[in-house]
Amino acid sequence: MELEDLVRGYALKNAVKHGGRAKPGSVISMIMSDHPELRGKAREIAKLAKQIVEEVNKLPPEEQKRLLEEKYPWALEEKPKKEQEKGLPPLPGAVEGRVVTRFAPNPDFVIHLGNARPAILSDEYAKMYKGRLVLRFEDTDPRTKRPMKEAYTLIKEDLKWLGVVWHEEHIQSLRMETFYNMAKEAIRRGCAYVDTCREKSRELLARGEYCPTRDNPPEWHLEEFEKMIEGYYGEGEAVLRFKTDPRHPNPSVRDWVAFRIIDTSKYPHPLVGSKYVAWPTYNFAVSVDDHLMGITHVLRGKEHQVNTEKQLYVYKCMEWEPPVFIHFGRLKLEGFIMSKSYIRKLLEENPGKFMGYDDPRFGTIAGLRRRGILPEAIRSLILEVGVKKGDARISWDNLAATNRKLLDPIADRIMFVDEPVQLVVEAPECLTATIPYHPDRPERKRRITVCPGDKVLVTRKDAAFENLRLLGLGNFQVKDGKAILESKSLEEAKKKRLPIVQWVPDKAKVPVRVLRPEGLELLVDEGYSEPAIKEYKVDDRLQLIRYGFARIDSAADETYTLIYTHK
Repeated sequence: MELEDLVRGYALKNAVKHGGRAKPGSVISMIMSDHPELRGKAREIAKLAKQIVEEVNKLPPEEQKRLLEEKYPWALEEKPKKEQEKGLPPLPGAVEGRVVTRFAPNPDFVIHLGNARPAILSDEYAKMYKGRLVLRFEDTDPRTKRPMKEAYTLIKEDLKWLGVVWHEEHIQSLRMETFYNMAKEAIRRGCAYVDTCREKSRELLARGEYCPTRDNPPEWHLEEFEKMIEGYYGEGEAVLRFKTDPRHPNPSVRDWVAFRIIDTSKYPHPLVGSKYVAWPTYNFAVSVDDHLMGITHVLRGKEHQVNTEKQLYVYKCMEWEPPVFIHFGRLKLEGFIMSKSYIRKLLEENPGKFMGYDDPRFGTIAGLRRRGILPEAIRSLILEVGVKKGDARISWDNLAATNRKLLDPIADRIMFVDEPVQLVVEAPECLTATIPYHPDRPERKRRITVCPGDKVLVTRKDAAFENLRLLGLGNFQVKDGKAILESKSLEEAKKKRLPIVQWVPDKAKVPVRVLRPEGLELLVDEGYSEPAIKEYKVDDRLQLIRYGFARIDSAADETYTLIYTHK
């Protein structure tokens, strides 16, 4: 079936079900629910849905029904819902009460959606098996991956917001003596050696050979390692290597570096300053800590597969039982930047253009939170993707659809008008609109009174209608800048199929700016809200009627700034 026919069938079904008015969002949701294989075409479907829904809504209801029954009868069939497997697959070798997972971020920046995947999966498995989750900050590279002092706190805030619960917390830079002791034990066992051949070692290992110091006795290497710790050697003058196979098919595995010298007088660590100069590399520190902290299962990206191979040399040398390693593909959010280094570069090179690490145009957890995405939406999508080995791409439309389902029942609905046009109300008496904040909670409502001669604001496109219904107020003819009352009846408005539009009383309008992210651009829609917005505070989520969902970002100088979330 052609994609256009598929969309048209669902559009007609939605229109017939809802009195002749289909909605693009509903059509897209039905298609994605019934045809999950089409999620990769979400953008194309969204574009088609908007166009076709406009065409379908112009047809009389009788014609919509006729077309649906004659040309698209398949759309009338209720598709049986498949029983979905709930939860994650079992963990290999897991024993209830004994599972220990870990999330180990590098605090060189805040975490993004891709980083959140191992955090949420590790947390979920720990909960499933009544086990424990360890949070460990891996910060032993103050030169190339310099930790950001505030990131330690910001990452914890992001994790708490995502619902991640950890039972232990460790910082590797505060465990240096432990790493030194373990390195010395590896030297005594003949598994590690100090290499003082400098740049020549690379050439030697490339040929399957090694620095002659490798064959020196453990006592010599212990003395040299002490010199490394005490600062006798400068950067690049000595490294501690872990013995593997100098002829290993992967050159990076050949006698990989376990410790190197970093001049912390030039590159001070934000927590321990220049106290240490000999720093463990990722693979050594991770191996030691995973063992000492009792980690039973390691969940991480498939880019770590080579690191796993390196780390197994440490386990073999020290006669430790390795954890179960589970590798999954990368996770990307289409249309968003998630590279920490690139985001830092953008912030450094474009002062004033971006709002910080939590800019809603970024795929950081803080940015998605500021955009108005709920933590449950992120968690739901990550658990849906699970531990698949292949790379996964989450479309913004998919995330928005999940978030919308969660927001719709809880977000109050208020009126906002952009591109405002004034209309003078003509009516024989004062009118009072009684409008519920949410259709599912009709008991909570506000009242807005408009009297003859008062001005109301509507959007420019709505001012072009000859007849319309001002939400909750009445049915009006629009003529020469006036809104002339014709009746108050909602039934009459439905019968005449009048557009029901949002409006704002001019005398009580509240200035509002809505920041609307579009790629790396941030568009600004300026307008006014009804006075009810003053009942809300920063971080509250609202549904702006006929505009979309938004989060209150600030309320300064009597002007509210909102960030657009999605339709």
